Amino acid sequence: MAVSLTSTINTWALLPMRLALGVIFFAHGAQKLFGVWGGRGFSVWISGVAPFGLQPSWLWLGAAAFAEFVGGLLVMFGFMTRIGALLLTCVMGIAMAGVHWKNGLFLNNGGFEYTLALLAMSLTLLIAGGGNGSIDFQRSGGK
Repeated sequence: MAVSLTSTINTWALLPMRLALGVIFFAHGAQKLFGVWGGRGFSVWISGVAPFGLQPSWLWLGAAAFAEFVGGLLVMFGFMTRIGALLLTCVMGIAMAGVHWKNGLFLNNGGFEYTLALLAMSLTLLIAGGGNGSIDFQRSGGK
């Protein structure tokens, strides 16, 4: 089971995408959890309303912040990349469908174009793994 989770393809093409996606989510998760880089912090974040009326709202919002932070770290380092990418895929799918979809495509209207791009990047890593330069690549013997 662990081998299939860490297996990856032999390509450097995923490295820039993996690093960019990891940094973006690590930073956004850190804003929500720790209030750094202009973030509001955990207590303010979990006082919001979760999409789709999910209850308890604080639990779902806390899980999203944790998924962004941990998923971002896993993807950034390429360690258990598929697990990290799954966490990010779930967060972006819910954010796109539950928050941004109603505003249309364009970001300037609060739309889903940015979440769509992040979702597509996450799905790519979920399918392909971390690629060369990832810890997964070293653990799977570069296969």
